[in-house]
Amino acid sequence: MLIDFFFALRAARLPVTIPEYLTLLEAIKQDVIEPSVDEFYHLARTTLVKNEAHFDKFDRAFSTYFRGVVDAVDFGKEIPLEWLRKHFERELTPEDRAKIEAMGWDKLMDRIQELLKEQKERHEGGNKWIGTGGTSPFGAHGYNPEGIRIGQDKSRHRKAVKVWDQREFKDYDDSIELDTRSIKVALRRLRKFARQGAAEVLDLDDTIHSTAANAGMLDIKLVPERHNAVKVLLLMDVGGSMDDHIHRVEEMFSAAKSEFKHLEFYYFHNCVYDFMWKNNHRRFTEKIPTWDIIRKYNKDYKLIFVGDATMSPYEILQAHGSVEYNNEEAGAEWIGRLTHAFPQHVWINPEQPGVWEYRQSVSIMRQLMGGRMFPMSLQGLESAMRLLSK
Repeated sequence: MLIDFFFALRAARLPVTIPEYLTLLEAIKQDVIEPSVDEFYHLARTTLVKNEAHFDKFDRAFSTYFRGVVDAVDFGKEIPLEWLRKHFERELTPEDRAKIEAMGWDKLMDRIQELLKEQKERHEGGNKWIGTGGTSPFGAHGYNPEGIRIGQDKSRHRKAVKVWDQREFKDYDDSIELDTRSIKVALRRLRKFARQGAAEVLDLDDTIHSTAANAGMLDIKLVPERHNAVKVLLLMDVGGSMDDHIHRVEEMFSAAKSEFKHLEFYYFHNCVYDFMWKNNHRRFTEKIPTWDIIRKYNKDYKLIFVGDATMSPYEILQAHGSVEYNNEEAGAEWIGRLTHAFPQHVWINPEQPGVWEYRQSVSIMRQLMGGRMFPMSLQGLESAMRLLSK
């Protein structure tokens, strides 16, 4: 059955591999879990799914494959008495346990098998069988203060203690507006790690090799600890038309701060000119010259612009084109200097790509960025991070 399950996951386009499948089998062999579908679900997801972006796809494939699994159980075989005892001890009240002990576990096991054999068809209503409606603890679209929901798309009374078809994550849609968690998933594509600092971590492979080469005399080898080595320079447009995107930009900013240890950020309005700022309330009193930013950070920083690029074309192409002050040089000049100083650069646009072609300023900015403008969607962020990783 597990081989078919493995191929079912592959058919669902999950990148599961043979070594991961063998790990699952070894865990089952070592009795890591009890014989429970619920525990098997968590074990399978832990061993087979490497990326949380695939959790939802795994949940749907698991639910589809194991729906109706009770019908496939061979009740002609002996059910382990100890497993039944532990299972019911978790689910029953002290009063129910006392009744069961008086009845006898052997009779109880026989009664369970009789009930499973008796139910030959779908049941609707009532309080006994697995079905829909009614007050049975098992099924869907009914009511029970502590039931197990099976085959119902969403909660109605929020009383279920177990939901077999519950999906923990929504679908990952390339075009949806992102939340902080999904942004983090996309940004992780950029994270790289390097070993820096003092040698404090055991290098097991090198230790084994060195010990063997030293005729069995222990030769311990250490390496520096791994650290997140990605450096990000984040420049964010603020105010004006960007007010429509405050929530989304805040989520991206929050995700970036948690994902990148070396993150520097500055604000600008519409287009970058000869100064930027870090505090919007004091943007005219605490100006930071753009030349200082260019000189301060090395070219190994990844430069990320965030803005809708929606403005008058004059704000980009003309001196004194800024709506706030008389800039001596055109914004295009500063964009060129920044992209030259930081070769790995992208522009993230919170506006939908469908409107880009109708805004002249967006087309101009895309040309200045060499086409490196991406939408603020899951696919857009992943494409941008992939480009920055090259």
